[in-house]
Amino acid sequence: MAVTKIRKVSSWTLLISCIISVVALIMFYTGGVVDPAAEMKEPVYTGLLLNWTYILFGLTIASTVVLAAWQFMGLLKHDAKSALMSLVVLVLFVALLGITYTLGDATPLTGLNADSQAYNTAGWLKITDMWIYSTYALIALIILAVIWGTVRKIMNR
Repeated sequence: MAVTKIRKVSSWTLLISCIISVVALIMFYTGGVVDPAAEMKEPVYTGLLLNWTYILFGLTIASTVVLAAWQFMGLLKHDAKSALMSLVVLVLFVALLGITYTLGDATPLTGLNADSQAYNTAGWLKITDMWIYSTYALIALIILAVIWGTVRKIMNR
């Protein structure tokens, strides 16, 4: 595919997903509530917004996996060392997830409603902590990479 075709496809994909997201958000916030007398108000279009979020998440994960495999196969043919380095990064990411999972706290939360109790288990609590701690670690690594890149650029002058 030519660069212009890739740019057109990605631009149209971004535009369409943004339009659908804006429409879903407008419907969610302006669509009213199921029971106005309820203590906890539930918007009518909560399901629509959640389903659209799941679709975006699923498409993101699927395209990431497919494109990563495609890139790995291409690198393996031309530059095996780079392909192995990308595999090392994947292994380190899985190790990060494993370490942060073990750091997670499994103490049940108190004061939750009956619907939330299904997720108040040790496994879900540790998975939640895993994602939070992994996010913190990745943000710290991004900051370190920016600092390291800036210092390296200054030192090479």
